[in-house]
Amino acid sequence: MADDKLRLAKAIEKKAIEEGFSSVGIAPATLGPKTQQRLQQWLADGCHGDMIWMANRSDERSDPMTLWPDVRSIIMLGMSYAPATDPFALEDISDHGRISVYAQGRDYHDVVKGALKRTARWLVETADCEVKVFVDTAPVMEKPLAEAAGLGWQGKHTNVVSRDHGSWLFLGAIYTTLDLQASTPGKDSCGSCSACQDICPTGAFPEPYKLDARACISYLTIEHKGPIPHKYRKEMGNHIYGCDDCLAVCPWNKFAQAGSANKAFLPRAELAAPALADILALDDAGFRQVFSGSPIKRSGRDRMVRNALIAAGNSGDIALIGPIQALLSDGDETIREAANWALDQLALAQP
Repeated sequence: MADDKLRLAKAIEKKAIEEGFSSVGIAPATLGPKTQQRLQQWLADGCHGDMIWMANRSDERSDPMTLWPDVRSIIMLGMSYAPATDPFALEDISDHGRISVYAQGRDYHDVVKGALKRTARWLVETADCEVKVFVDTAPVMEKPLAEAAGLGWQGKHTNVVSRDHGSWLFLGAIYTTLDLQASTPGKDSCGSCSACQDICPTGAFPEPYKLDARACISYLTIEHKGPIPHKYRKEMGNHIYGCDDCLAVCPWNKFAQAGSANKAFLPRAELAAPALADILALDDAGFRQVFSGSPIKRSGRDRMVRNALIAAGNSGDIALIGPIQALLSDGDETIREAANWALDQLALAQP
């Protein structure tokens, strides 16, 4: 029986790698009380901000069997998106916006879910079982499960760190009724390093291994609706969609090979270094065209233009005054407010 489980685990790994995954492991269908308590405290502290869905289905999130009572094992899979270029390359090019590495190529939801479905379909045909696949949009605690499956460990920046792929892994899960042999869990290897904590522009880490989303640039530029709080605007710099600072500075990235990244995540030219003036000029139709097939499309034009206005206000570039002024009469109130703020900041920056 043990040999059969081992052979099946090896076959699952082989199939997953054929489908584009770079890391595979198996976790038991349980999360320990420490993980559950950590989630409940995080929610109680309000660190999820406006992400109400985190609280609404917290029971299912903290216990896989509550989400699906028949699950017996969870196959965790990681797909590398290690960048070939320096994520900090645009840091000082203030008239261009910085887009998080994960969003510069094809929408990872589509890529990962497609590979998950193909792998799961093969598993059903091979082992006569039931499965459910999840990537990011369900109440699944992918990161603790990835650690339990041996893909890596949940680092001080709260994301998974892999010895082989650094901080650059998309995660997917296959819940199955099969009783599979669990992998050796990942071991925390952050040590005394505090690089990810130290570099955060907005101080979004109240302590190691805890992120306050309300202060996180990724949350503010992607999830947060309405005006960006003034206390974070200058610190946003030219980030217009997400932020890789805490991920990119991780020393374990030196082992990540860009060649191991799934080719679907290669950056599109228009997303790798977008000019702020071009973003500010987008109407809804133009936004949909530029960001077609990108996860950015999910956030919508108004949020992206709002973010670009904050970056424009931080740029010190008077060439952006015209594009900003054109948005003073925009139909979205948040954009109008951000445009006024950006003009004020550019005026203050002039000698």
